Amino acid sequence: MPQIVAITSCPTGIAHTFMAAEGLEGGAKAVGRTIKVETQGSVGAQNALTADEIANAEIVVIAADTKVDKSRFAGKRIYETNTKAAINDGAALIRTALTEARVGAAADMADKVKDVKAQQSAARTGAYKHLMTGVSFMIPFVVAGGLLIALGFALGGIYVYDDAHKGTLGWTLFTIGAKSGFALMVPILAGYIAHSIADRPGLAPGMIGGMIAASIGSGFLGGIAAGFLAGYTVKFLNDKIQLGRNLDGLKPVLILPLLGTTIVGLLMYYVVGEPVAAVLGAITAWLKGLQGSSAVFLGLLLGSMMAFDMGGPINKAAYAFATGLLGSDVFAPMAAVMAAGMTPPLGIALATMLFKNRFSEDEREAGKATAVLGISFITEGAIPFAAKDPLRVIPALMAGSATAGALSMVLGCTLRVPHGGVFVLPIPNAVGNLGGYILALVAGTAVTAVALYALKKPVEATA
Repeated sequence: MPQIVAITSCPTGIAHTFMAAEGLEGGAKAVGRTIKVETQGSVGAQNALTADEIANAEIVVIAADTKVDKSRFAGKRIYETNTKAAINDGAALIRTALTEARVGAAADMADKVKDVKAQQSAARTGAYKHLMTGVSFMIPFVVAGGLLIALGFALGGIYVYDDAHKGTLGWTLFTIGAKSGFALMVPILAGYIAHSIADRPGLAPGMIGGMIAASIGSGFLGGIAAGFLAGYTVKFLNDKIQLGRNLDGLKPVLILPLLGTTIVGLLMYYVVGEPVAAVLGAITAWLKGLQGSSAVFLGLLLGSMMAFDMGGPINKAAYAFATGLLGSDVFAPMAAVMAAGMTPPLGIALATMLFKNRFSEDEREAGKATAVLGISFITEGAIPFAAKDPLRVIPALMAGSATAGALSMVLGCTLRVPHGGVFVLPIPNAVGNLGGYILALVAGTAVTAVALYALKKPVEATA
């Protein structure tokens, strides 16, 4: 294992990135240390650092002129500088880094949850990781678009999109949200799935493939297909086309975007697009027709999935399903998912206040922060409690979330935005059947708290 791990990056991702890497490698050798350098260049990350290498490294050196994501290095000593320092005197930089590298300040409850989310993100692999990357970049566009659509309806009524309202503030807000914000949803999803697979060279083919998916009616399913097609196509081309270091700069700006876009575009039009559009249409029609026991079952399923691993693969699968359907005007699953995702931390917070003998003093204090995370729709706030007593806590959380999800579905609640927690509830038309939605949330929270009381033993009895 290397004693030092490092990242180098420059704005163009060509010369200085690799010169800085050579400087660090020479500097480490000069001071008798082993090093591994990940270069984040124009063709993506090369010589990527593994989780084991990071965990076992003494320090992390970041020599970059661009922003570098440091979430992988939580708890490690980090030294940051620019590429010039690494190029000019790598040995001096290494000596300075060994003495001046510092770990960040101690984390509070909110920071611990952020660390959990970062660890979950780092643990994702394969197709799941790429899909979640696309979803995470898509969410701000859906949030902004959905809220603007809701405000447009609030100002101009349910027919605000008619030409009779053209030019009014309501029509303008609706148009911004629907024709710009939501219109970018599928291209962004596809583009960043491809970016996750093939790095920057995959972005243009992925986004263009997503635009095609949206234009032919294959929606978010088509966007997912386009993103994976673009990512793996560009990655294959990048691996097979070797032009040498001097000409490698042509690949990300000319060769890979052109070839990747051509291949993905033809496949979307001639092979993939229409079958995926037919599948999406069938799913949309089924969901819009859900009533009675079918709606209850879907709510129970989505709610249980949200609480089972609290930000893990099963939770994110339910979330991605509901978020993608917003672009097809199916809003009920999103309401069920957000209510079910808020319930675990809110239920724990309520239980720490009502049933103090089931929790330690530290847990009761942490419950206050957990309540804030709950109203913000950060399900991961429940993880520290579940990790201590999973066999009792997780079933209690699933019971409450299943209740919230089922009630939300059977009461016909809808939600036009994929995030925001209670802060989006007062916005007119963001939530359909607001009273029923609050009832579902309160009922789920209460069920979680009571289940925790029933399943957990008094703290004195477990000592």
